[in-house]
Amino acid sequence: MTENTKDSRELRRESTFDRCDQAWHDRAYAFSEGYRRFLDLSRTERECVASFAKMAVEHGFVEYAAGESPSDAPGYLFVSRGKAVALYRPGRRPAAEGVNVVISHVDSPRLDLKVNPLYEEQSVGLLKTHYYGGIRKHQWLSRPLALHGVIVKQDGTEIDLRLGSAPDDPVFVVSDLLPHLAHKVQNTKKVNEFYPGEKLNLICGLIPVDDQEAKNRIKAAVLEYLHQTYGIVEEDFVSAEIEAVPAAGSRDVGFDRAVLGAYGQDDRVCAYTGVRALLEAESLERGALAVAVDKEEIGSAGATGAQSAFLENVLAEVLALEGVESELALRRLNVHSSALSADVCPAIHPDWAEVHEKNNAARLGHGLVLVKYTGARGKAGANDADAEYLARLRRLLNEADVPWQTGSLGKIDEGGGGTVAKFLAAHGMNVIDAGPPLLGMHSPFELVAKADVYATYLGYKAFFETF
Repeated sequence: MTENTKDSRELRRESTFDRCDQAWHDRAYAFSEGYRRFLDLSRTERECVASFAKMAVEHGFVEYAAGESPSDAPGYLFVSRGKAVALYRPGRRPAAEGVNVVISHVDSPRLDLKVNPLYEEQSVGLLKTHYYGGIRKHQWLSRPLALHGVIVKQDGTEIDLRLGSAPDDPVFVVSDLLPHLAHKVQNTKKVNEFYPGEKLNLICGLIPVDDQEAKNRIKAAVLEYLHQTYGIVEEDFVSAEIEAVPAAGSRDVGFDRAVLGAYGQDDRVCAYTGVRALLEAESLERGALAVAVDKEEIGSAGATGAQSAFLENVLAEVLALEGVESELALRRLNVHSSALSADVCPAIHPDWAEVHEKNNAARLGHGLVLVKYTGARGKAGANDADAEYLARLRRLLNEADVPWQTGSLGKIDEGGGGTVAKFLAAHGMNVIDAGPPLLGMHSPFELVAKADVYATYLGYKAFFETF
């Protein structure tokens, strides 16, 4: 989107393919290759945090320890429980005068194993799951799934599990019912009812133990495999976090390869571009903070979500590094700070345009999306950014020549949703939602334009450097 000119007072909406030259798009494609490698390595929030920590250390960042003295490192790394992370770079001005924050989330809809998942039924070994976040259940049926996560044994030993993503790995499947028998139990029901959550169970084994007198012979065989391979017993599932995620990796989409398809792009596309922008920003007037939190898909609750004290604690430690330890100083820092709630926006769907309000819908290939408000039905739960803040962002993006557009969550009363923006606004920060548009959001294979990924990175980088 570009500003009005003397030749035309009408707002111009242009795709990057009309606005940007081939060299710009070559850079966009190259940038997306790094992003897709990150996606294929980072299927869970823990794996995302580990990837970002590695990137930060490679750029000379040091992991912060509470109470330590300032170092000459270019930046500091804060990690909470392996599932939330913040990278901080000092600016020329004191942090007490405010910082620039890009905050995203790294959790994505999925199937979590229950605390006691393993059982057998009708001579089949199964794992019980509980879906996480706003999934559409039918999209997870008859699809190869991988198990990623961590198992912590009673003695504290941690076992990383990543099974199903490598080409030769076995996969796990929620088997759908054949259409020949589905008429009464499925076909007459609404799409959100025909496959109950309690039936989203993974096939995990078939061969029983040799002892024909034993009970639950298939379950026993699976437990024997787990003990031989990982050294775990059934009780170890109690202290495990294991997620069933799509086994397939990222792929180019379309004859022109302009679209990237992958699982978990909501919201890892914003987390990755935010971290890259912070690490690669050339000059900082104000301190810069790239934050990636957990639990956004279930309300930002918990110790690693946006409603937790994680961000506040990081900001307090940043002040402490500058010798300031005051609750009032922290409150003032919040009020003087500016933030982007880095989250994706739905792109207008070519086959379902009727659920969008076309004049306010985002489009693939048109750049970074600014979303003034989210919420649902009367803006309930929205942040609704200030007009003054939006004006400053418009000027910033236009002066930096970053392709951008506006977007919304669809027609009024059609649906809606929320982000972490309101939790930052509650502390007095200026904040607006900003990220690329997606098709197929919350599905196991979301679509993003590579041009929009790059435009998002450029927008975040400009925000850190000059806002």
